[in-house]
Amino acid sequence: MWTVTDDERDPAVEELGADVDATLSKAEKTIEPGRSGFTIAVVVFVALIAILLPWAGGEPGWRMFAGEGGAIPLLFVSTSALFAVLASAAALVTRRWWLSWICTVGCWVSSVDGLLAIWSQQSSPVSGHAGTGPGAGMIVMWICVVVLAVQWTRLAWSRS
Repeated sequence: MWTVTDDERDPAVEELGADVDATLSKAEKTIEPGRSGFTIAVVVFVALIAILLPWAGGEPGWRMFAGEGGAIPLLFVSTSALFAVLASAAALVTRRWWLSWICTVGCWVSSVDGLLAIWSQQSSPVSGHAGTGPGAGMIVMWICVVVLAVQWTRLAWSRS
């Protein structure tokens, strides 16, 4: 059996081993979005457009941040902007695995918020008259959030 003593160790081999270990450690913490990354980027762009479209009472989505449509649309626009737009962009740029999980959970929560926001626009208020219904932007944003939730779930679970 042949063994290597400390005197026979090559510093270049030691440095190469350290580089390999550092590369493996970095690879364990990242994701490779591939085609899903392009899909996510396109859906995030559509979500940005959805914020400009009418949401509730003819008001655009960005006005929901001021509470124009009520509490539930405010909650939906906040969670969708945070997770579907900001966190998704950050996760695509950094390719961090833990950010993909934040996007997964956040988009699923936002999808429930969106369903409640759409329902709240169709429900009758205290007056007993039916609501005016959700705007196109709210529906498009809800679809975007659901698509993003599915895409991020696939990416988060794909890492072994």
